[in-house]
Amino acid sequence: MVPVVIGAAGTNGKSAVSSANQVAERDMPFQLRGNSFTMMVLKVNAPNSQDFFPQLNVKIRQAPNFFRNAPVVLDFEELPDTVVFDLSAFIAQVRAHHLLPVGFQGGPRPVQEAAITAGLTPMPTGRVAKLETAKGPDPRAANPAATVTVEVVHRPAIIVTEPVRSGTQIYAEKTDLVIAASVSPGAELLADGNIHVYGALRGRALAGVSGDINARVFCHSLEAEVVSVAGIYRVSEDIGSDFFKKPVQVFLRDGVLRMEPLKSV
Repeated sequence: MVPVVIGAAGTNGKSAVSSANQVAERDMPFQLRGNSFTMMVLKVNAPNSQDFFPQLNVKIRQAPNFFRNAPVVLDFEELPDTVVFDLSAFIAQVRAHHLLPVGFQGGPRPVQEAAITAGLTPMPTGRVAKLETAKGPDPRAANPAATVTVEVVHRPAIIVTEPVRSGTQIYAEKTDLVIAASVSPGAELLADGNIHVYGALRGRALAGVSGDINARVFCHSLEAEVVSVAGIYRVSEDIGSDFFKKPVQVFLRDGVLRMEPLKSV
């Protein structure tokens, strides 16, 4: 894909790198750059279950083009400390289903060590810590100097007025993404916030990619290959006739990806 990463970085009007440095960097045999990628997480609850790979195969067959050679992160967070299984054989089975394990999250120490030995990269879990309300009086209440003020920075929505062509990826960092046109098959939209498409949505739309479960996808005609909110996705084969090629909003409720028609006035 051709990535178009759109954020809200400021500028002071000065070039961060001199022309000479740019030329020197261009002539180097390699470049190190930061980037962001969207990857699926395969949550491993029962690796020894005889139903694990048959059920995985059923899911993959629903959208083979979407899953083929897709990078995945293996999530071992829920595995008990007493679990014993052949991780190398497990990874080989995952690869046999045309998925490419590239990293892992959590798990008992022996599993983590085996994963590193197998060449997988430790990945952050991305979980949001729960806020606990302390019981009894807050000792900071009598001390205003101890009060912490959190400033919420609002970033304007990213607005794209041209059609999004196949092979293009647009990422709206820490904000919403608005497409005032149609999206072609093979294009990919990503946003930390909501995604609005005022036209046909035929590519992939992933809202709340940083974990915002309140994000939504809105479109005038839902024809997407994949639609997702906070990592919970649905492929085109799972979109019923009640929503296909119709104005729809996609959102999470009780951890389930749901769809509703957009109501007209």
